[in-house]
Amino acid sequence: MNKPVIPLPPVAPSSRRSADPADWRDLFAEIGAGSSVRERDRVLPFEAVDLLKQAGFGALRLAEADGGAGATFRQTYKLALDLAAADANVAHIFRNHFTVAEQFARRPYDAKSKAWQAEVAAGTLFGLASTEAGSNPAGGFAPDTRLDPDGDGFRLNGVKYYSTGTLFADSMLIRAATADGRLAAVIIPTRREGIEIVDDWDGAGQRLTASGTTRFHNVRVEADEAVFDTPSRGYGLAYSNTQAQLFLTTVVAGITRGALEDAIALVKRRKRSFYYAPVPTPADDPFLQQAVGQLAAHAFAAEAVILAAAEALDRVSDARDRDESAEVLAAEAAKAAAQAKLVVDDLALKSGALLFETGGASATERAVNLDRHWRNARTIASHNPASYKAKAIGELLVKGTPLPAKGFF
Repeated sequence: MNKPVIPLPPVAPSSRRSADPADWRDLFAEIGAGSSVRERDRVLPFEAVDLLKQAGFGALRLAEADGGAGATFRQTYKLALDLAAADANVAHIFRNHFTVAEQFARRPYDAKSKAWQAEVAAGTLFGLASTEAGSNPAGGFAPDTRLDPDGDGFRLNGVKYYSTGTLFADSMLIRAATADGRLAAVIIPTRREGIEIVDDWDGAGQRLTASGTTRFHNVRVEADEAVFDTPSRGYGLAYSNTQAQLFLTTVVAGITRGALEDAIALVKRRKRSFYYAPVPTPADDPFLQQAVGQLAAHAFAAEAVILAAAEALDRVSDARDRDESAEVLAAEAAKAAAQAKLVVDDLALKSGALLFETGGASATERAVNLDRHWRNARTIASHNPASYKAKAIGELLVKGTPLPAKGFF
C-alpha cells in the first residue's frame, strides 16, 4: 500500500497550468471521480498527487519567471478549495508543502533557498514533521527532536507524531532544537538514511493523508539544510503559521461544497420517496429541495469567507514583497483566518449532517460513504479547538490583547 516515492521528471513549461480555475477543472474532476472509493477502501492517493505535481500545482505561488503561476493567495486558496471539494485528503496533503514553499522558497535569500525554489518549480513536494506527542504546550515550545553538531553539519534524532503528507513527499521540513534551545527548520530529502515514515494515522477522518509517525535515527543534516529561527525568517516570523491555518480551513470549505455536490447527485438519482412525501418524485419534493438549497448557501458562504481571509494574506505578501513592514497586516490576517475557522467549521459540520436529510436510510450505507464529509470536517476542525480561537478574538476586541503570534494563529 505504501508506494515508494519516485521523483518525477521536472515539470515542463508546456504542462504547467495557470491560476485560472478552468485550467484545473478537468484534472480535479478526474481526481474527484475516485475519491469516495479510495477513502472507503483506504487506497492511498499516490497517483492523484503525482498528477498534481506534474501539473505544477505546488508551484502556484512562485512567480512565472521562477517557474510558477504567479498566483495570489486568493487564487491559490480558490484552487485549493476546488481540489478539496473533489478530494479533501489530496488537498490536505499539499497544505504543508505550500507552507514550506512560501517561507523558504518563494523569495530566496541564499543559494540553498534558491535551490529549494528550483525544486518547487520542478514539481518537488515538501512534507512536514513538526508536532510531537509529548506534554509540552502547543504554542512555540522547544521540540524534543534534537539537532546536535556533527563535524561541519548536524545529526537529527527524534520522533514526530503528525507528519501529514510526508509519505507522499520528496523532501520534508522538521522542527528541531539544539541542546541550548535554538529552534530550527531542517529541510532534507524524505529518503535520506535514518528516516522512518510510518503510515499509522488512525483518525476518524482524513484517513488518506498519511498523518502518521516519523522517526529520525541519527540522520545527517548538512549545515545549509538547517534554518534557524530569526524574527524575520521562517518560523521566527510573527504569524508565520497563519497561511497553514487558513489552508486547513480552506479544505473544510471544500468539504462543504463536496457535501452539496453529493446531495444534488443523491436527490437526482433517488427513485423512491419518503412515506409521507408530498410528491412521488424525490427531485420534486420541496423539503429535499430546501435541504439542497441550505447546503448551497453553506458552501457559498464558506467560500466567500475563505476568499476574504485570503485577501488579507495577500496584503501581507504584497507588503513583504515591497520590503515593507507587515506586522500590523499580519496580525489582521491572523484574525481573519481565525474568524474564518469559526464560521467555516460550523457550516461544514452542519452540511455533513444535513446531507443525510436528502436521502433515506440507504444513504448511510458504507458503500456510498457519504459520512466521509462529516468525518473529514470534524477531524480537521479538531486540529485546534474553535473555542480557543473565539476566546482569543474576544480578548483582542474587548481588552486589546494581541492574538498569539505563534502556533495555531
